Amino acid sequence: MLDQILDSSLALSLKTPLLLIVLVVLEAVLSADNAIALAAIAQGLGDRKSQQYALNLGLVFAYVLRMILILTATWVIKYWQFELLGALYLLWLVFNYFTSQEDEKHHHHSIQFQSLWQAIPLIAVTDLAFSLDSVTTAIAIADDLWLILMGGTIGVITLRFLAELFIRWLQEFTYLEDAGFVTVGFVGIRLLLRVINPELVPPEWLMISLIAMVFVWGFSKRSNSVVETSVHPENQPMEEPEKISSP
Repeated sequence: MLDQILDSSLALSLKTPLLLIVLVVLEAVLSADNAIALAAIAQGLGDRKSQQYALNLGLVFAYVLRMILILTATWVIKYWQFELLGALYLLWLVFNYFTSQEDEKHHHHSIQFQSLWQAIPLIAVTDLAFSLDSVTTAIAIADDLWLILMGGTIGVITLRFLAELFIRWLQEFTYLEDAGFVTVGFVGIRLLLRVINPELVPPEWLMISLIAMVFVWGFSKRSNSVVETSVHPENQPMEEPEKISSP
């Protein structure tokens, strides 16, 4: 009786939206560390307009690369060299960040760009490296290609808004940027372990738990400038009174 219910058209019709919800939630959870890495890269540009433009164009290219990865995933996962390159790239980002000089506010600035077009390829390639992990997980959950493609599409859209949010938070919280690159290191090590021996790869729940704990630390302290502004609003610049022209 139970088998008949599970094989019914009603169960099949419910299975598709449930799988899509799972894929979207999975993309959102796995995108947090990706988003902060992209936010930190975009922050290497001077003004806010350039940061937004770099994220928009970079994620357009990232979307194309992610769709290509999904369509060729059954072929890509046969070659461990792709995951090795992704792992080495992410670990290089982490090494480059933590070995960079600190500014006067003790914030690391690992990547600085002279032009917009230096940041855009880096954003696209970074998302591709992260996608090696998330796409493999999506394929293990769902068999329908269109579901995986839709989940990836929603994931990129979610990533865009998360990255925008993290750009603001990086200015507010002292440890957040460090926490973000620690989680990038986790993903890089996970990919590297998968290449060395898949049995050594930690389970997904453990990775999510570690990332959650690191982000709790990242949000644990506000920067001094934000605290002073909130505690002493009189320090904010006063608006000049509107001048009234004499008749």
